[in-house]
Amino acid sequence: MFTGIIETLGEIKQLKKDGGNLHITVSSSITQELKIDQSVAHNGVCLTVVALHGDTYTVTAIEETLQKTNLGQLREGDPVNLERAMILGSRLDGHLVQGHVDQTGTCIAIDQKDGSWFFTFEYEPSKNNVTIEKGSITIDGTSLTVVDSKKNLFSVAIIPYTYEHTRFNTYTIGTEVNLEFDVIGKYVSRLMGLQQ
Repeated sequence: MFTGIIETLGEIKQLKKDGGNLHITVSSSITQELKIDQSVAHNGVCLTVVALHGDTYTVTAIEETLQKTNLGQLREGDPVNLERAMILGSRLDGHLVQGHVDQTGTCIAIDQKDGSWFFTFEYEPSKNNVTIEKGSITIDGTSLTVVDSKKNLFSVAIIPYTYEHTRFNTYTIGTEVNLEFDVIGKYVSRLMGLQQ
Protein backbone atom coordinates (compact mmCIF):
# COMPACT_ATOMS: atom_id res chain seq x y z
CA MET A 1 0.00 0.00 0.00
CA PHE A 2 1.07 3.56 -0.74
CA THR A 3 -0.14 7.05 0.09
CA GLY A 4 0.36 8.84 -3.22
CA ILE A 5 2.84 11.28 -1.67
CA ILE A 6 5.82 11.23 -4.02
CA GLU A 7 9.12 10.90 -2.14
CA THR A 8 11.46 11.81 -4.94
CA LEU A 9 12.01 11.77 -8.67
CA GLY A 10 14.21 9.04 -10.08
CA GLU A 11 15.94 8.99 -13.45
CA ILE A 12 15.68 6.11 -15.90
CA LYS A 13 19.24 4.90 -16.51
CA GLN A 14 18.66 1.74 -18.56
CA LEU A 15 15.78 -0.14 -20.20
CA LYS A 16 16.37 -3.75 -21.19
CA LYS A 17 13.78 -5.94 -22.92
CA ASP A 18 13.72 -9.63 -21.93
CA GLY A 19 10.98 -11.44 -23.82
CA GLY A 20 7.74 -9.70 -22.81
CA ASN A 21 9.37 -8.17 -19.72
CA LEU A 22 11.13 -4.84 -19.34
CA HIS A 23 13.97 -4.44 -16.81
CA ILE A 24 14.03 -0.83 -15.65
CA THR A 25 17.15 0.54 -13.97
CA VAL A 26 16.63 3.72 -11.96
CA SER A 27 18.97 6.15 -10.22
CA SER A 28 17.50 7.87 -7.17
CA SER A 29 18.24 9.52 -3.85
CA ILE A 30 16.52 6.62 -2.02
CA THR A 31 18.49 3.79 -3.66
CA GLN A 32 20.80 3.32 -0.66
CA GLU A 33 17.76 2.72 1.56
CA LEU A 34 16.23 0.03 -0.67
CA LYS A 35 16.60 -3.74 -0.42
CA ILE A 36 15.88 -6.66 -2.72
CA ASP A 37 12.15 -7.69 -2.74
CA GLN A 38 11.00 -4.23 -1.59
CA SER A 39 7.98 -2.64 -3.29
CA VAL A 40 8.42 0.79 -4.88
CA ALA A 41 5.76 2.67 -6.86
CA HIS A 42 7.05 3.99 -10.23
CA ASN A 43 4.62 6.51 -11.72
CA GLY A 44 2.07 4.79 -9.49
CA VAL A 45 2.93 1.23 -10.55
CA CYS A 46 3.99 -1.10 -7.74
CA LEU A 47 7.16 -2.94 -8.82
CA THR A 48 9.60 -5.13 -6.87
CA VAL A 49 13.29 -4.30 -6.52
CA VAL A 50 15.20 -7.22 -8.10
CA ALA A 51 18.77 -5.85 -8.12
CA LEU A 52 20.89 -3.12 -6.51
CA HIS A 53 23.99 -1.61 -8.17
CA GLY A 54 25.62 1.30 -6.30
CA ASP A 55 23.31 4.29 -6.74
CA THR A 56 20.91 2.43 -9.07
CA TYR A 57 18.37 -0.34 -8.66
CA THR A 58 16.42 -2.48 -11.09
CA VAL A 59 12.75 -3.49 -11.21
CA THR A 60 10.94 -5.63 -13.78
CA ALA A 61 7.62 -4.83 -15.46
CA ILE A 62 5.80 -7.74 -17.10
CA GLU A 63 4.03 -7.49 -20.45
CA GLU A 64 0.58 -6.99 -18.91
CA THR A 65 1.90 -4.05 -16.87
CA LEU A 66 3.46 -2.52 -19.96
CA GLN A 67 0.16 -2.82 -21.86
CA LYS A 68 -1.94 -1.23 -19.08
CA THR A 69 0.40 1.59 -18.01
CA ASN A 70 2.69 4.24 -19.47
CA LEU A 71 5.87 2.41 -18.39
CA GLY A 72 6.40 1.02 -21.88
CA GLN A 73 6.84 4.61 -23.13
CA LEU A 74 9.75 5.36 -20.78
CA ARG A 75 13.05 6.43 -22.33
CA GLU A 76 16.51 6.62 -20.77
CA GLY A 77 16.88 9.97 -19.01
CA ASP A 78 13.15 10.29 -18.25
CA PRO A 79 12.06 11.30 -14.74
CA VAL A 80 9.88 8.88 -12.80
CA ASN A 81 7.77 9.52 -9.67
CA LEU A 82 8.92 7.28 -6.79
CA GLU A 83 7.29 6.26 -3.52
CA ARG A 84 8.20 3.44 -1.17
CA ALA A 85 5.43 1.44 0.50
CA MET A 86 3.78 3.12 3.46
CA ILE A 87 4.79 2.28 7.02
CA LEU A 88 1.86 1.09 9.13
CA GLY A 89 1.36 3.48 12.02
CA SER A 90 2.63 6.56 10.18
CA ARG A 91 0.52 9.51 9.08
CA LEU A 92 -1.49 8.91 5.93
CA ASP A 93 -0.93 12.22 4.15
CA GLY A 94 -2.44 11.27 0.79
CA HIS A 95 -5.03 8.51 0.46
CA LEU A 96 -4.93 4.70 0.28
CA VAL A 97 -3.19 3.81 -2.98
CA GLN A 98 -2.65 0.21 -4.06
CA GLY A 99 -0.10 0.77 -6.79
CA HIS A 100 -2.39 -1.07 -9.23
CA VAL A 101 -3.05 1.15 -12.24
CA ASP A 102 -6.63 0.91 -13.52
CA GLN A 103 -6.00 2.51 -16.90
CA THR A 104 -4.16 5.33 -18.61
CA GLY A 105 -5.50 8.78 -19.37
CA THR A 106 -4.41 11.64 -21.61
CA CYS A 107 -3.69 15.23 -20.65
CA ILE A 108 -6.01 17.41 -22.75
CA ALA A 109 -5.60 20.84 -21.13
CA ILE A 110 -3.12 22.74 -18.94
CA ASP A 111 -4.06 26.13 -17.50
CA GLN A 112 -1.95 28.27 -15.17
CA LYS A 113 -4.00 30.38 -12.77
CA ASP A 114 -2.75 32.56 -9.93
CA GLY A 115 0.39 30.53 -9.23
CA SER A 116 -1.17 27.08 -9.58
CA TRP A 117 -1.85 24.80 -12.53
CA PHE A 118 -5.05 23.08 -13.58
CA PHE A 119 -4.60 19.87 -15.56
CA THR A 120 -7.49 18.17 -17.33
CA PHE A 121 -7.36 14.48 -18.22
CA GLU A 122 -9.56 12.31 -20.39
CA TYR A 123 -9.87 8.54 -20.10
CA GLU A 124 -11.61 5.79 -22.04
CA PRO A 125 -15.03 5.22 -20.38
CA SER A 126 -15.64 1.53 -21.17
CA LYS A 127 -13.95 0.35 -17.95
CA ASN A 128 -16.63 2.18 -15.92
CA ASN A 129 -14.14 4.03 -13.72
CA VAL A 130 -15.52 7.18 -12.14
CA THR A 131 -14.36 10.30 -10.35
CA ILE A 132 -16.30 12.63 -8.10
CA GLU A 133 -15.60 16.25 -7.20
CA LYS A 134 -13.48 16.42 -4.03
CA GLY A 135 -12.78 12.69 -4.41
CA SER A 136 -9.32 11.17 -4.67
CA ILE A 137 -7.44 10.19 -7.83
CA THR A 138 -3.88 8.99 -8.32
CA ILE A 139 -2.04 10.33 -11.39
CA ASP A 140 1.37 8.74 -12.06
CA GLY A 141 1.39 7.82 -8.38
CA THR A 142 0.53 11.30 -7.09
CA SER A 143 -2.45 11.52 -4.72
CA LEU A 144 -4.70 14.39 -5.81
CA THR A 145 -8.17 15.80 -5.25
CA VAL A 146 -10.55 16.04 -8.20
CA VAL A 147 -11.76 19.63 -8.71
CA ASP A 148 -13.99 19.05 -11.74
CA SER A 149 -15.57 15.72 -12.61
CA LYS A 150 -17.45 14.78 -15.76
CA LYS A 151 -18.03 11.51 -17.60
CA ASN A 152 -14.56 10.18 -18.62
CA LEU A 153 -13.03 13.60 -17.86
CA PHE A 154 -11.67 15.31 -14.74
CA SER A 155 -9.38 18.14 -13.62
CA VAL A 156 -6.95 18.55 -10.75
CA ALA A 157 -5.25 21.62 -9.28
CA ILE A 158 -1.50 21.44 -8.78
CA ILE A 159 0.33 23.64 -6.27
CA PRO A 160 3.86 24.87 -7.08
CA TYR A 161 5.54 22.33 -4.75
CA THR A 162 3.86 19.39 -6.47
CA TYR A 163 4.57 20.89 -9.89
CA GLU A 164 8.28 21.24 -9.10
CA HIS A 165 8.80 17.91 -7.31
CA THR A 166 6.89 15.49 -9.56
CA ARG A 167 6.58 14.71 -13.27
CA PHE A 168 3.80 17.30 -13.66
CA ASN A 169 6.32 19.85 -14.91
CA THR A 170 7.05 17.57 -17.89
CA TYR A 171 3.42 17.11 -18.97
CA THR A 172 2.20 18.54 -22.25
CA ILE A 173 -1.06 18.17 -24.15
CA GLY A 174 -1.17 14.52 -25.19
CA THR A 175 0.96 13.14 -22.32
CA GLU A 176 -0.26 9.69 -21.29
CA VAL A 177 -0.51 9.15 -17.52
CA ASN A 178 -1.27 6.23 -15.21
CA LEU A 179 -4.58 6.48 -13.35
CA GLU A 180 -5.56 4.65 -10.20
CA PHE A 181 -9.10 5.48 -9.20
CA ASP A 182 -10.20 5.64 -5.55
CA VAL A 183 -10.48 2.09 -4.17
CA ILE A 184 -13.75 2.79 -2.33
CA GLY A 185 -15.26 4.31 -5.46
CA LYS A 186 -14.24 1.24 -7.48
CA TYR A 187 -16.04 -1.11 -5.07
CA VAL A 188 -19.17 1.07 -5.02
CA SER A 189 -19.16 1.26 -8.83
CA ARG A 190 -18.79 -2.51 -9.10
CA LEU A 191 -21.61 -3.16 -6.62
CA MET A 192 -23.92 -0.74 -8.44
CA GLY A 193 -23.15 -2.49 -11.71
CA LEU A 194 -24.02 -5.88 -10.20
CA GLN A 195 -27.42 -4.59 -9.04
CA GLN A 196 -28.46 -3.45 -12.52
